Amino acid sequence: MIFRQLFDQDTWTYTYLLADAESREAVIIDSVREKVERDAQVIRELGLTLKVALETHVHADHVTGSGQLRELFGARTLVSDVSGAECADIKAREGDRVAFGHHEVEVLSTPGHTDGCLTFVVRDGDKTMAFSGDALLVRGCGRTDFQQGSAATLYRSVRDKIFALPDDTLIYPGHDYRGHTVTTVDEERNHNPRLKREITEEAFVQIMDNLNLPNPRLMDVAVPANLSCGRTA
Repeated sequence: MIFRQLFDQDTWTYTYLLADAESREAVIIDSVREKVERDAQVIRELGLTLKVALETHVHADHVTGSGQLRELFGARTLVSDVSGAECADIKAREGDRVAFGHHEVEVLSTPGHTDGCLTFVVRDGDKTMAFSGDALLVRGCGRTDFQQGSAATLYRSVRDKIFALPDDTLIYPGHDYRGHTVTTVDEERNHNPRLKREITEEAFVQIMDNLNLPNPRLMDVAVPANLSCGRTA
């Protein structure tokens, strides 16, 4: 399988491009509007056919490039069926699968950061990869104080869904602010200061309720734009 991890330094966002090496069919996860030209160049250089642009959730910190990728490549757009993004071609829910060549993306519903958060699981031979968006970060997690967020719901999503994956599952986060690129289920279960084994749901809720974070800089622009697949006109 072809795999590329791409980064937007302005919003600390990871975009993931995955493709079947034989058929060249591809999917992209969490594109950024300002990086569409970069992503399109990689897609063309590798001779890929972009099938679906997937979103882990309606982002508040950047504007998606999925609408532009749909126009450029004819790719379908995918978001959660409870996200409120009526623009999407595919409104996904738990258990849905998206095929690209000999591979597929399995959809897990992992709400808590937002109601419509999804985690995408891809299996490549003995290797399992999970793209967790903002639900689970490297040694952290997404905030739960806006967009219908719920700390208790996020705790259960991570513990019951993501941590139920094999221990060696590679976790690829939606963002990182400290230079991390990947982690594993086992690492986060043992070392995530918010979500490791000994942290109870009550303790997690208390942690999240006392973060007192400022709103994302682009929130007022990003959320309405992302409900329209990145189109602001």
